[in-house]
Amino acid sequence: MSTHQRAVEQIRQSYAEIPGDAAPRLAKATSNLFRFRDNGKTAKLSARDLDEVISVDPVAMTAEVQGMTTYENLVDATLPHGLMPYVVPQLKTITLGGAVTGLGIESTSFRDGLPHESVEELEILTGDGRIVIARDDNEHRDLFRAFPNSYGTLGYALRIRIKLKPVQPYVHLTHVKFTDADKCMLAMQEICDTMHHDGEQVDFIDGVFFSPDEMYITLGRFAERAPYVSDYTGMRIYYQSIRKRNRDWLTVRDYLWRWDTDWFWCSRAFGVQQPVVRSLMPRRYMRSDVYRRLVALDRKHGFTARIDRWRDQPVQESVIQDVETPVERGAEFLRFFHEKVGMTPVWMCPLKSSSDWPLYPLEKGKLYVNFGFWGLVPLPRGQFDGYYNRLIENSVHELDGHKSLYSTSFYARDQFWQLYNGDAYWPVKREYDPNGRLLDLYDKCVRGR
Repeated sequence: MSTHQRAVEQIRQSYAEIPGDAAPRLAKATSNLFRFRDNGKTAKLSARDLDEVISVDPVAMTAEVQGMTTYENLVDATLPHGLMPYVVPQLKTITLGGAVTGLGIESTSFRDGLPHESVEELEILTGDGRIVIARDDNEHRDLFRAFPNSYGTLGYALRIRIKLKPVQPYVHLTHVKFTDADKCMLAMQEICDTMHHDGEQVDFIDGVFFSPDEMYITLGRFAERAPYVSDYTGMRIYYQSIRKRNRDWLTVRDYLWRWDTDWFWCSRAFGVQQPVVRSLMPRRYMRSDVYRRLVALDRKHGFTARIDRWRDQPVQESVIQDVETPVERGAEFLRFFHEKVGMTPVWMCPLKSSSDWPLYPLEKGKLYVNFGFWGLVPLPRGQFDGYYNRLIENSVHELDGHKSLYSTSFYARDQFWQLYNGDAYWPVKREYDPNGRLLDLYDKCVRGR
């Protein structure tokens, strides 16, 4: 903790030295954002010494973690104690601070909500340069409640105390096939409500949509023993296995990171799913953060756009989004998405919030389904960049859903503040960043500043 206090003092001093006319920008080793921001006047705020697990308390089942700690490091620290965070976002280099201020989700979210719902305490560097301890039961409660989905516009998480839960060594998976989206959503609702399937407890649930007549719900339950374990960190690919086998077994660690090796299915864009390429590529490079850096390079230098022009191919739009709709509207969204966008596969992950969080106003206790889709789609002739993303935004909100803000958004200002509760945001912003040192949520997430 003394090392942590030195790191806190360093970042506070660094923040104080930033010129008043420059917007602070947190310098991180990795990023899972897909809002590529403009090059306006900014100043980097170093967080290099805020990436450690401070302690794990196996009796209280909590961990004290610095804000830039990745979930990969946290899981490696907790699993030896037979513990894990309640919700472990699916990519290894998502940070604790990022998952709290920018939201996260995974296959325990049907029961345990989003990552911030298991946070007990936040130490925050606020926009006015203070270091405050925010909890749900102290004088900084409004900041604690508004921090999720604020994306660093109210301050930066320096330390997080998070609750942990017991695990068993293995996860037994069952992949259930559906040929009708309505029946798939009904089954997901029933399983999430009862937390059982075929007489067995369900600890994890997510799914994959491959086509209108082929989709799967994957159910996981903890197990003390396993007859075998599969390995999807080498030549075999996890998402392809869903279509080939009904049951599977993984170690709990491999289950938590089952999506990371291939960044769900996006490694195919880099040829990594070709057997020859895969056999030659070192395993240490088959990671989501490596692919994310390749995307950033492509964005910067325009390699894909040049190749498309050379091949006389249509201009492509990047469609990288996570959205939520109520489970009863999920089949409608899938039909819209398949007809108007046509990208597959699509990830499906149910979630239910146990509390009211003002900046991401999910209805408490209501089951939603997160749909995740990531890739490039050729634009119709005469259409311009943003065409598909705007269609998706409109559809989601017609279906009483929400859209995550880690990627591109096109909302008008008034619509944005209506959807993301400006009435709750602005009083907290004025209290903890009265001079506007940090960007506001609209400027950061929509205008890309």
